Amino acid sequence: MKAFVYLGPAMKAVEDRPKPAVAAPTDAIVRITKTTICGTDLHILKGDVPTCKPGRILGHEGVGVVEQVGPAVAAFKAGDRVLISCISACGKCAYCRKLMYSHCTTGGWILGNSIDGTQAEYVRIPYADTSLYPIPDGADEDALVMLSDILPTGFECGVLNGRVQPGSAVAIVGAGPIGLAALLTAQFYSPAEIIMIDLDDNRLDVAMRFGATAAVNSSDGQALEKVMKITGGRGVDTAIEAVGIPATFEMCQAIIGPGGTIANIGVHGAKVDLHLENLWDRNITITTRLVDTVSTQMLLNVVRSRKIDPMLLITHRFKFDRILDAYETFEHAANTKALKVIIEAGSEL
Repeated sequence: MKAFVYLGPAMKAVEDRPKPAVAAPTDAIVRITKTTICGTDLHILKGDVPTCKPGRILGHEGVGVVEQVGPAVAAFKAGDRVLISCISACGKCAYCRKLMYSHCTTGGWILGNSIDGTQAEYVRIPYADTSLYPIPDGADEDALVMLSDILPTGFECGVLNGRVQPGSAVAIVGAGPIGLAALLTAQFYSPAEIIMIDLDDNRLDVAMRFGATAAVNSSDGQALEKVMKITGGRGVDTAIEAVGIPATFEMCQAIIGPGGTIANIGVHGAKVDLHLENLWDRNITITTRLVDTVSTQMLLNVVRSRKIDPMLLITHRFKFDRILDAYETFEHAANTKALKVIIEAGSEL
């Protein structure tokens, strides 16, 4: 099969790889019909994720059709259309019993990290019964790809961890796909203000169309002053970091108001300063999290009821034989105006 492979920092290629086989009774082999690229994949390509070794097939999102199941798989059979969770969960270990599936002792975020992932024609899914979701009849597969990772990540790591409340003031630093996913799902809780902060006017325009109440371009160094003006000098109740660089986490510390919560989503590959000299007396909560996908079924229901539309996040589509072009487009989003790209099985030839 064809597969997109990480070869080391700044190195990648499409290679021929053996089709995966069932290795454990709980495995399923899924033929990928659609996948996408995550900002975390870009962090891997930069060398920010040491658990991902050169030679790994990347990708942890997608939908497909079950080709084969192990003898212990009870919920799925060959021919079933499935949504792949970015988190693999055994459902039995101490962390899974606490619904912290991301810390499953034999699973967690392993797809496209410590085992081969979904940016290939086929993928092996461990713990299929608890790591796949049936695709409802009539559901749009493009939209469901957004449920593998970014919608539950934005919701769980940003909105839930950020304790978004009705009438509150929320700032989301980073208007990329994850930040926009947090914006879409923050509206479940009717905050009074959702302030989007980014360097890219195009993404800020998108955020306003998605429901943001204010957009702040931080390129002039005046973001703090602008946020304070919007909030009457109080700062925000929730600051969601959705980029993963020191400057954006520092901004969250600057704009958070007394009693507020800083919710980190971003994958950080460099040291970040914590300014306790400013925050020690301000009743601030800082949360970190890797998505557990405990909200996936709820989000599936919300999408089916058309309360939110994940299709809004999709800007580009490619066949799998153009996955290198898809990466080029995604990596240069400032020029291409890319949000999420859909990579569909097959060839454009």
